[in-house]
Amino acid sequence: MSSTFVAYLIASTILAVTPGPGVIYIVTRTLSRGRQAGLASVAGIALGNLANATAASVGLAALLAASATAFAVMKLAGAAYLVFLGIRALRSKPIPAASLVPARAGMRLFADGFLVALLNPKTALFFAALLPQFITADASPLGQGLVLACVFVSIAACTDTLYVFAAAALGPTFAQTSASRSVGRYVTAAAFFGLGLYAAMAGRRTTH
Repeated sequence: MSSTFVAYLIASTILAVTPGPGVIYIVTRTLSRGRQAGLASVAGIALGNLANATAASVGLAALLAASATAFAVMKLAGAAYLVFLGIRALRSKPIPAASLVPARAGMRLFADGFLVALLNPKTALFFAALLPQFITADASPLGQGLVLACVFVSIAACTDTLYVFAAAALGPTFAQTSASRSVGRYVTAAAFFGLGLYAAMAGRRTTH
């Protein structure tokens, strides 16, 4: 297993496990409608994220095929965007669970989660910024992008599922806990800063 892939696994796990709007969205649905509603929301969000990640992988592969220079510029722009996300995470306030959309039932839960992830332009932009940092020149960029996308979505689905089970077990007590949202803000910011630094160092090594 390459060091690049290990770094990607670590970064993906940190970003997936830290509480954010998506986690609070899922937890709120679980608290309001139960475990099955939470799991349906997780499945919908995972599929929407996978669609966005796949689109980003195809676009990045086409960009690299057209121009290696353009891909390098895109990679640096992505690194800058990740740093920006870190700054925004530090400056943001914890999101209250009450501000999220109430849950519905059945397939509508799945569809809602899918559309929330699919139609969020920030999700596609996030994948377009993250994936180039771990794509190497020794293999198919499209294949690498799709594998990395599936890995991230799988990790996020697993951690989101853990949040569902925790929310179902803890019930209303979980909803009143704001400490995890505050700590998660700093952990998320640190992860984004680390990714930006990793991208900058990787780009510097390739120039020698």
